[in-house]
Amino acid sequence: MTVVMTNELPAFPFDWDGTRLPAEVEALRAEPVRRVRTIAGAEAWLVSSYELCREVLENPRFSLKDTSAPGAPRQYALTIPPHVVNNMGNITGAGLRKAVMKAINPKAPGLEEWLRARAGALVDALVAEGAPGELRGAYADPYSAGLHCRMLGIPEEDGPRLLRSLDVAFMNAPHEIEAAGLHWDRDIAYMTERLDDPATGGLMAELAALREDPDYAHLTDEMLATVGVTLFGAGVISTAGFLTMALVSVLTRPDVREALTTGAHGVAGAMDELLRVNLSIGDGLPRLATEDVRLGEVEVRAGELVLVLVEAANHDPERFPDPLVFRPDRENAAEHLSFGGGRHYCPATALGKRHAEIALETLLDRLPGLRLAVPVEQLVWRTNFMKRLPERLPVAW
Repeated sequence: MTVVMTNELPAFPFDWDGTRLPAEVEALRAEPVRRVRTIAGAEAWLVSSYELCREVLENPRFSLKDTSAPGAPRQYALTIPPHVVNNMGNITGAGLRKAVMKAINPKAPGLEEWLRARAGALVDALVAEGAPGELRGAYADPYSAGLHCRMLGIPEEDGPRLLRSLDVAFMNAPHEIEAAGLHWDRDIAYMTERLDDPATGGLMAELAALREDPDYAHLTDEMLATVGVTLFGAGVISTAGFLTMALVSVLTRPDVREALTTGAHGVAGAMDELLRVNLSIGDGLPRLATEDVRLGEVEVRAGELVLVLVEAANHDPERFPDPLVFRPDRENAAEHLSFGGGRHYCPATALGKRHAEIALETLLDRLPGLRLAVPVEQLVWRTNFMKRLPERLPVAW
């Protein structure tokens, strides 16, 4: 969906094609705080320069929690209960942050070995079936879903049913979606059952045990189940989305492929630059101004919606010279905003990086001839979704 910048409010989001930076981004350089019309029909301020994007993410006068308030202008209709929008804030407020941080620790005993074994098994399955393979549905999605099932302590074979919910839960739609509510209720019921299942391990078992602690008497089963549902949903859609789009870069950009396979830095050394150029964030990070704030040359009024355009910030030539060039040795690559910033900086950053490193290393080592098996222009891109994703990623080797 491409729009032309005119005097009318441009519609946002822009292009869904993940093989290129939307053309509108360059036009925004001259107007880094720009009025746009959202999918929900609301007016919002789209922020695109690196410095101003960072300011919004770090300034407490721009609130994530308040974007779900009744009557607030919306980027799109909510697909989860309003109180769940500020998920990590809720987890911290309930006294569960320590347990969650332990679960998402990439140095947890046996986790790296599990990741390598799981990636290897998925490659084995691709090879056994023979080319062409499909890297999103047969690699990135099950790899990420399996990791989150392991962390939560639920059966990995239940991953596909939970995955199906995400196709609706992360839709960008102008109105409420009936299926989203149905999925939410079903998944909450599933996680609630896991609390009483003796076979449950991992984080869900730790949460279940807290019910015996009088210090946690304020917690209900629904609150604990919500932690499981949201960690699976947000975690899988983010990690699988980034990995899928990293694979798109490998398959469509010779410079990225060469840097990861023959460069001195390898996959791990190129990870922050890979995150910087990644285009998986298909919408804007929403914040609501809680009071009047001067943002660049614009006066943002209390109650107005502000959207942080991460892909524009990550390609801002003022912060990243020659932003379209892939440079694994870029000194400030780690300053990218792909994990957000401020109070809502993603707490699973280290896990997300390690997850992707192992998946990419395994795939490129095992299948050095990996290539896209359809013309790049034939890739079908998902629309009106919080992540920019190809519906399928067919490959040969």
